[in-house]
Amino acid sequence: MRKFFKDLKNTFIAIKKDKEELLKKDPSIENSYQVLFHVGFISLTFYRISHLFYINNLKFISFLIHFLSRILFSIDIHPAAKIEPGVVIDHGIGTVIGSTASVGEGTIIYHGVTLGARNIQKGKRHPDIEKNVLIGAGAKILGPVKIGNNAKIGANSVVLEDIPENSVFVGIPAKNINEIKKEEIEWII
Repeated sequence: MRKFFKDLKNTFIAIKKDKEELLKKDPSIENSYQVLFHVGFISLTFYRISHLFYINNLKFISFLIHFLSRILFSIDIHPAAKIEPGVVIDHGIGTVIGSTASVGEGTIIYHGVTLGARNIQKGKRHPDIEKNVLIGAGAKILGPVKIGNNAKIGANSVVLEDIPENSVFVGIPAKNINEIKKEEIEWII
């Protein structure tokens, strides 16, 4: 029981940090009460509570909260996923985060993003997103790939390989923007 209350305290700390990060990164939010109506923040809060029950082996309650969140917000974050405090999900509708995915603090995830698997298998099958990553709307990051600190993934990009830190990747499949030829950029823009 002591572990549960320690985890509960950490959950509230994480929610507070999520709120602070949202206020910093979303210019449309003018004051704290608007956070209560932000779909991405509320779904992330549902995830945090669901994760609390999941890691304390109260899985029925965990999956009930997960189910309600999916129905209410059309955002599917598996309770087993590991999301550090201070993450922003902006808009969020259609976002999917798989069970073995991890997301580092300072990351911003736009709507329609999938952090998914490439195939059905046991063990690690979802991406690891490090800190301060930007993932554009509709991007798909598939498989047990690693996205480095401060990386940016363009909207609707499909990532199937590791991405180094401090880089910008766009396209299908995603390529480093510094390595794309001028002719290819015209198709992207």
